[in-house]
Amino acid sequence: MILPVSDHRRSHITSPEKLHQGLDAYVYGLVGAYQRRSFYRLQLLREAEDIAIRSEAMKSLSARDLGVQLREMKNHFRRQSGQLDLLVPQVLALLVETAFRTLGLRPYPVQIAGALALYRGYLTEMATGEGKSLTACLPGALAAWTDRPCHIVTVNDYLASRDVSEMKAFYQFCGLTVGSVTGDMTPGERRENYDKRVVYTTSKELTADFLRDRLALGAVQHSTRRVIRQLLFPQGRMNEHLVMRGLYTAIVDEADSVLIDEAVTPLIISRPQENRPFVQVCTLAKSMAEQLIPVKDYTSDLKYKDIRLTRDGEKKLDHLAGDLDGIWKSQDRREELMVQALTAREYYLKDKQYVVQDGRVVIVDEFTGRLMPNRTWRQGLHQAVEAKEDLEVTNPSETLARLSFQQFFRLFKKLSGMTGTGQEAAQEFWQIYGLSVMTIPTNRPCIRDHYPSRIFATSRERWTAVVDEVLEQHNLGRPVLVGTRNVSASESLAELLREKGLDFNLLNAIYHNEEAGIVRSAGQPGRITIATNMAGRGTDIKLSDTVSGLGGLHVIATEGHESARIDRQLFGRSARQGDPGSARAFMSMEDELIQRFVPGPVRKRMARALTKQGATVRKISEKMYSRAQTSAQKMAFKQRKSVLRMDTWLEEALSFTGKDVLGG
Repeated sequence: MILPVSDHRRSHITSPEKLHQGLDAYVYGLVGAYQRRSFYRLQLLREAEDIAIRSEAMKSLSARDLGVQLREMKNHFRRQSGQLDLLVPQVLALLVETAFRTLGLRPYPVQIAGALALYRGYLTEMATGEGKSLTACLPGALAAWTDRPCHIVTVNDYLASRDVSEMKAFYQFCGLTVGSVTGDMTPGERRENYDKRVVYTTSKELTADFLRDRLALGAVQHSTRRVIRQLLFPQGRMNEHLVMRGLYTAIVDEADSVLIDEAVTPLIISRPQENRPFVQVCTLAKSMAEQLIPVKDYTSDLKYKDIRLTRDGEKKLDHLAGDLDGIWKSQDRREELMVQALTAREYYLKDKQYVVQDGRVVIVDEFTGRLMPNRTWRQGLHQAVEAKEDLEVTNPSETLARLSFQQFFRLFKKLSGMTGTGQEAAQEFWQIYGLSVMTIPTNRPCIRDHYPSRIFATSRERWTAVVDEVLEQHNLGRPVLVGTRNVSASESLAELLREKGLDFNLLNAIYHNEEAGIVRSAGQPGRITIATNMAGRGTDIKLSDTVSGLGGLHVIATEGHESARIDRQLFGRSARQGDPGSARAFMSMEDELIQRFVPGPVRKRMARALTKQGATVRKISEKMYSRAQTSAQKMAFKQRKSVLRMDTWLEEALSFTGKDVLGG
């Protein structure tokens, strides 16, 4: 039997505050800046040092006495009795000792500081290799003791399963059950794991299960309605199809990826809807698009990825569609179809935005480099890409429910997160989620050498220089990790290295099955690893003593990204936990970032100047790259805010119809 309070929690969600605008947004931003002051970090570190000292005093406790004290604290948190904040230092000291006895790992003071920050609702920035998985366990236990749902969100199924396996003994000693929810589970297995006190899962699985539960509840999403219906129809069982216990606490690992990069990606629950006429229209639109001439018939704005038909293009389209009936009779609709077909041709490129596998278009996440086999682009774009590739055009889908990750994570009562790169997006974390970024120092000083960036006029010159650098470091016996922006670039570099007779490991959206193993071994002597952005998130690259003596892992970035965070994530793969390491960035004036955000005349002058490599030219070009990234980041932030405002407006508008937006 499900108690009324438990049933209420299954469907209760927190109503997020509206985004601040105008002067309110400015003042709210100042509040966020105030909360990010170094004063709070220093205070947190002092508290962490005190907790670490307290934990040392608990080494003499027997296992029985330690368990008794943990159960006593668990009861306080479950009953929410007393001033819990005053108990936190004592509780964390107990948990630190518990971690050491069950896992053989004693959290460092910086990890304790990170745990404190998470418990208090901060977004903690912790460098790669500083032990974020262990850090999350401490506030995870505190949250689970309240008997409210606690979800720890990871970036993929592998990490969710791995963390449960590695941390299970810790949670069990704390009197807690722990489980993971992954993509291959049945509804029954999902329900069983969501019933655990701590649940590890991915943002995709969590959001999808939330939407499925909302659809299953239908018109009785409010618990009061369910109570009334239960009284009227005592034979009915409304909860048998639900899998989740509800939403309350979420601790998001790699929060920059989930809350920023994938923020406006909608999670859609849909079902196929046969529409053969539309399928035929997409194929015909592709044929027509091939007859339109760039500049003359249409213009393309690379910065905004926008296509517009010229007057000549409109006339040509009218002529091409002259004898066609149905949808082609509407001028607006046929122009919309043509723009869609041209967008697919100009901006959605094979081995960049997608790959073709087994006759299907599979989307590639541009931020992580991972495949997203069960996702499709909306509003006919996916069908336009299939038509472009001369593949079988699939039927469009009927949307039953949709929700962006940005909307979803604003529904949690308590939200916190961890990332290696948070400061660049500190304003967005605060404005959208109310999360202040707290930078936690490394346990040991970082001794990474940042070599001067190298910028070239053409991509060809850049790739030649990259190969030379790989060869130079390889001959020294050092391992090299080369980061590429997409599958196409990684394959091109692989071919260049083969021509030099070099052995390497290739990790991209196509060759990703051994991701963890490839990344884990990337620190071996002389090892060369080529990887897209997926490289190693959640997996440490450990160096042998030989490699440490040679200077450690050398990381090469081969192209600047729209977000400086992603560049910093790649560089963070070297020089972890006090290890030696180095990094260098290679860029060219033909990079997409430069093409989109630097005016043409400026690009031409810089290309000429780059023929004379020198310190002054390098500094100017680095400044130009930095400004381009800043422009890209600002534009992306504005777009995400705009999408959130539109979603909020849609929800308010549809609320008058009596429909639940989250349920379709």
